[in-house]
Amino acid sequence: MDQLQEPLQPRAALAQDLQADVAIIGAGYTGLWTAYYLKRQAPDLNVVIVEAQIAGFGASGRNGGWLMGNLLGEDRLLGKLPAAQRAEGFELLHGIPDEVASVCRQEGIDCDLRKGGVLYCAARYPEQERRLREQLDAYRRLGLGEADYRWLGRDALCEQLTVANAYGALYSPHCATVQPAKLARGLARAVEKLGVRIFEQSPVLRWQPGELTTAHGRVRASWVVPAVEGYSSELPPLGKHQLAAQSLIVATEPLPADLWARIGLSRGQAFSENSRQVTYGQRSADDRLVFGARGGYRFGGRLRQDFNLSADERELRKRLFGDLFPVLRNARLTHAWGGNLGVARRFHPHMLVDRRQQVALSGGYGGEGVGASNLGGRTLAELILGRDSLLTRQPWVLKERAVTSLPRWEPEPLRWLGYNAIIRSFVLEDRLLASPHTPKWRRQMAEGLAAAMESLMH
Repeated sequence: MDQLQEPLQPRAALAQDLQADVAIIGAGYTGLWTAYYLKRQAPDLNVVIVEAQIAGFGASGRNGGWLMGNLLGEDRLLGKLPAAQRAEGFELLHGIPDEVASVCRQEGIDCDLRKGGVLYCAARYPEQERRLREQLDAYRRLGLGEADYRWLGRDALCEQLTVANAYGALYSPHCATVQPAKLARGLARAVEKLGVRIFEQSPVLRWQPGELTTAHGRVRASWVVPAVEGYSSELPPLGKHQLAAQSLIVATEPLPADLWARIGLSRGQAFSENSRQVTYGQRSADDRLVFGARGGYRFGGRLRQDFNLSADERELRKRLFGDLFPVLRNARLTHAWGGNLGVARRFHPHMLVDRRQQVALSGGYGGEGVGASNLGGRTLAELILGRDSLLTRQPWVLKERAVTSLPRWEPEPLRWLGYNAIIRSFVLEDRLLASPHTPKWRRQMAEGLAAAMESLMH
C-alpha cells in the first residue's frame, strides 16, 4: 500500500493527572469520530483521548477498507419499525459514506476514498445465486428499491468485475473504499486541530465512571467513553460483552494495467464472494488487489499480537482469490495484516448511554466498523450533549442503560467450542458446495447444517 506521508512517531504519553469534560479510551475510529463531532458541536468542551499504542493501531488502521452504509443486523432492527421510521433509518445508514467523504474534504484528509459501490458476487456455486436473490427479495419487503440494491446478471457483472464461474451479483451503491490507516491518522490530526489532546503509548490500566488510570497519570472527567472494541478483553467489564475476533488481509504487488483491464474494478468498487467464509476485497489506489477472509477466535478472547500472517494464512487467502481470478494465481503477496475486532453477543451493534454514571460507548460492529464507527461517533456526541435527534432515536441506541446490561457472551469453554463448531460447519459447506460432483442430498445437508449453526450466532 502507499506509504503514509507522516512518520509513525507516537505522540507524548500521559505523564500527569488531568481534568477533562470527556475522556475517551482508544484512538481508533470510534474514539476519534466521537471527539470530532463533540468538538464540532461544542468547541469549548475539553476532550482528551488516551491511546495504548498509536492512533489507528488496532483494527481501525488494519482492515480491508470497506466504508459501508450498513449496520450489522439492520434488517432485524429496522424491520420491526413502521415503514416511515424504517425508511429514515435506512437513509441514515446509506448516507454514512457520503458523510465521511464530506468530512475528508472539509478536513483535507487524503485516504484514497472512492465511492464505487459494492458487488456481492455469486461466483463459485449456484446456491450463492439463490441466497443472494432471496436476500434481494427480503430487501424489497423492507422497502428498498433498485436505487439501493439491484441484481446484475452475468454479463452486467462482467462489465464491472470478471470472476471465474460467475452467476451474477447483488450491487449496492452505498459503499466506498478507503486506505484505512490514512483515514485513522488523518482523523487524528483533524481532532488535534480542533483542540483535542491525544496521549499515545498510554495503556489504560483500569477505568470507572468519572476516571481512567494509566501507569503515569489519570484523567478525571465528567464523561468516560471506552472506545476499545476488540481490546475489551483487557478492560473489565467490557470483555464479557464484546468478543475479540480477528480478520486477516493480504495485498498483492501492484498489478499491471493489462491485468486490471481483464479483472475490472475501475471505480474503486468493493467486492465479496458470497459464502459464509466471508471473503472480501478491493482494488487499492496503487493497483494492488487487497483481499481478506474471516480470521479466528482465541480461547478466552485473547488478543492476537502478531499480524504478520503465517504461511498457511497467506496461502489460504491467495488460494481463495486465485479461484476467483485465475490470472492472479501467481501474483506475489507483498503485504499482510489484520486486526482485533470487537463482536457483540447476538451480533447487534450498540450505541449506549448511561447518563447516571455518565458513560457512553459504541461498538460490537463485527466487520462493518469503518462506516459504523462514524455513525457511532455522531450518535455518542448527540447523546453526551443531551440532544434528541434522528441519530439518537434509532433501535440500536440504548438509552439510560448500564454497560453491564449488554448481552453477555457464554463463559469458556462454551465460547471457544461454539465458535469452532460454527466455523467448521461453514468450511464443510463451502467445500461440498464448491464441488460440482457433490450429490444433491449432501449439498442440502451441508447447507442446512451451516444455516442452523449460523442461527446460533444471533
